[in-house]
Amino acid sequence: MTPTLTIDQLRADLDTLTVIDVRTPGEYAGGHVPGARNIPLDQLDRALPALRAAAERGALAVVCASGARSRAATERLVAAGVPAATVAGGTSAWAAAGHPLARPATGTAATTWAMDRQVRLAAGAIVLLGLVADLAVPGLRWLSAAIGAGLVLAALTDTCAMGALLSRLPHNRPRGGASALAGTLESLHTGHS
Repeated sequence: MTPTLTIDQLRADLDTLTVIDVRTPGEYAGGHVPGARNIPLDQLDRALPALRAAAERGALAVVCASGARSRAATERLVAAGVPAATVAGGTSAWAAAGHPLARPATGTAATTWAMDRQVRLAAGAIVLLGLVADLAVPGLRWLSAAIGAGLVLAALTDTCAMGALLSRLPHNRPRGGASALAGTLESLHTGHS
């Protein structure tokens, strides 16, 4: 069972927790729990030494948009010996509870759609394209069927291959992303904000 924090528990302990946001940098820039540090899920293994050091100083809370990615990240951290808890409902639940979201200063980062919205757009566009293209090239409707099967598999396994692929696109990466991540990892490792 994955250790879990409610939004109320996060709010009550926000000053003592190290909050890690595992969404893409673009999603993070669109609004995050105040004080959260961005370590995208695909960079979690790289961040393990810094997260281990931060966990030695205090509790880690892991957050994403809805809780699915943070749950996966928390499972990976706990398996690696790093104590952490996932935030149930993620930043969506945080905002729905009326708590403020922090955002970078205007002009520093472009807001990117949430990953689930990007997946819905990509999947819907591919399904529609496959059906329309099937009129000209019979058999392309199977592309639509494959996307449908992928969505069913994603729901059953609570994973998303399309989301993982989309997270690697340039619009989901900040300018100077490697240096931003390096700064975050350094601050976690040393304990400085």
